[in-house]
Amino acid sequence: MEWGLFAIFLLACAAAATTGSMFMPGAWYRGLSKPTWTPKDWMFPVVWSILYVSSAYAASRVAPLEGSAYAMAFWAMQIAFNTLWTPVFFGLHRIKAAFFVMLGLWLSVAGTMVTFFQLDWIAGALFVPYLAWVTVAGALNASVWARNPNEPAVAAE
Repeated sequence: MEWGLFAIFLLACAAAATTGSMFMPGAWYRGLSKPTWTPKDWMFPVVWSILYVSSAYAASRVAPLEGSAYAMAFWAMQIAFNTLWTPVFFGLHRIKAAFFVMLGLWLSVAGTMVTFFQLDWIAGALFVPYLAWVTVAGALNASVWARNPNEPAVAAE
């Protein structure tokens, strides 16, 4: 493994994770109607930490490989959607818009997983839990949207 590449990808993941500390769930989220299967609050930072380290490691395995352009483009797209979702949902309280960001995240994670599998089976396998978690997160976002259809968004200033 190239430690420099791993560090770069881990820093990109850390930047994405920073939005989670900038836009905390807070009282607004606690007040929303959520399904009974909603994961406990403590699970989110634990799971995301594991997924970010796995994602960075997988990317560092694939980046130096011949023919990795599409795989790395998908990786860049998934980290961009990942970074965007938290401010849209928790910052702006735009549940519906966040769902569409989540669709982009799901598709880009799936694309990353498939293209990583084509180049390195370990890297592809490291994205399976990520896709599973994003599937749960997308279902949760959809359920919260359905249960709170009239929840007002934060007004633009």
